[in-house]
This record gives sequence, C-alpha cells and structure tokens, in this order.
Amino acid sequence: MEILHLGFMQRALTAGFMVGMLCALLGVFVVLKNFSFVSAGISHAAFGGVALGYLLGTDVILTTFVFCVFVGLGITLLTHKSSLREDTIVGIFYASTMALGIFLLSFSQGYTVDLFSYLFGSILAVTRNDLFMIAWTLIGVSLLLLFFFKEFVTITLDPETAKALGIPVEGFHYLLTALIAMVIVVAIRVVGIILVSALIVIPAATALRLSREIKRVILLAALLSIASCTLGLVLSFYLNTPSGATIVLLSTGFFLISLFHRSV
Repeated sequence: MEILHLGFMQRALTAGFMVGMLCALLGVFVVLKNFSFVSAGISHAAFGGVALGYLLGTDVILTTFVFCVFVGLGITLLTHKSSLREDTIVGIFYASTMALGIFLLSFSQGYTVDLFSYLFGSILAVTRNDLFMIAWTLIGVSLLLLFFFKEFVTITLDPETAKALGIPVEGFHYLLTALIAMVIVVAIRVVGIILVSALIVIPAATALRLSREIKRVILLAALLSIASCTLGLVLSFYLNTPSGATIVLLSTGFFLISLFHRSV
C-alpha cells in the first residue's frame, strides 16, 4: 500500500481508472460496429500527429488530436464515397501516416525520449493537467453516449432499421470516428500509440464473451478495463516492467479466461 503515498502513483492510478472507463465505454460500440481495425489505423496515425506537433513546435496533444480526427473522418468519408473496402482504406492511411511521421521526424532533432513516451506510454509521468484533460474527455464522451444511447445502439446493431427510423447513420459514423480519435489521443499517455487500440478492443471483446445484453456488456467492459489498468499498473511497479505492456497483457489474460465461459 506504500505506493498510494507516492504522488506520481496516485496520478497514474487515477489516470488508469479514467482511461480504462473511457476506452470501455467506446470500445463496446467499436467492437460491435466492426471498427476495431479503424481504431488501430487511427491510433497509428497518431504517430504522424505527434511528429507534426514536434516539427511545428505546437502543443503535441492538440496537434495529434486534430490530425487523428482528420484521418478518421477521411477514412469514413472514403468508405462511404468510394468503391474501396474499408480495410483497404484503413491500410492505406495506416501505412501513409506512419511513413509521414518518420519523414517529419527526420527534420527534428533531440526528441527521441519524448517520442518513446508517446509510442509506449508514460503513465508514471502523468501530470495534473493530463488528469483534467482525461476527466473532461470522459465527461464529454459519457454525456454524448448517454444522450444518444438509443441511436448508437440502433446504428450499431441494425443500421437498416436506423435508416428507416430517420436516424442519420452516416452522421453518427462520423461522430463515432471523431470520438475514437479523441479517446485515442488522451489514452496514449497511459499505454502509448502502439497499444492503445488494444485497450479499446480487448475489454469490450471480453465482455461480449460474457454477456449479450448491451448495458451489461458496457458495465463488464468498464470493470475489466479499469481492473486491467489499475492492477497492471501495480504489477508493473513491483515487477519493474513497462506499464503499458503489462496493462494490455493483463487485459489479454482476462480475454483468454473468458474463452472458457459461455455468453449469457
């Protein structure tokens, strides 16, 4: 319990709790909507946003958020307007944004350590300002999902019925993509660019193994995600292992255990 007396661990545990809940709330709709590859594409696009922020000398988080939103909306737009499959479009953006990040970083010097913190996470370096940003994001996303809960559930489970009911399906697709980008940007401080999509997808996938009732799935996903973040952080502290990797591996362990249970 001595870790609770350490200021940086208090901030890290608080961040892990909020990010775990945030990823789970959105992750259920991402998995049900088959947006898992889209979230992976947007998360890797964040590398290009980080590199652009360093090159321009602007706020990295803000630049990365704007960049990821544009990438996500671009993926959604091309999916609706072109004849290409969604996985093809995501693959193109996935590779090109990573290449752009590498290209831009060739013009920047002295940011190697900072770059690694974005790639692999740096939850122990979370600041009070980071906590405020995560908290406001959690509040905003929660209110949007609560206010449009029926619409999100309908377009996720039965888009044809949603169209018949007059719900702007395409508009909600854009909104969901923007929310994915927002969550990814605030979560990369916890698990990093490389692993953030796993934190969105794995707890939701685990919860869907345990239940099929949408509200129960969201609750289970939140509990699993929070448990993965907090317990993974504690384990990484005592085992001296990377926190982001420990969190994701613990979440994967929960998923493997869920394979032995039948959905109810």
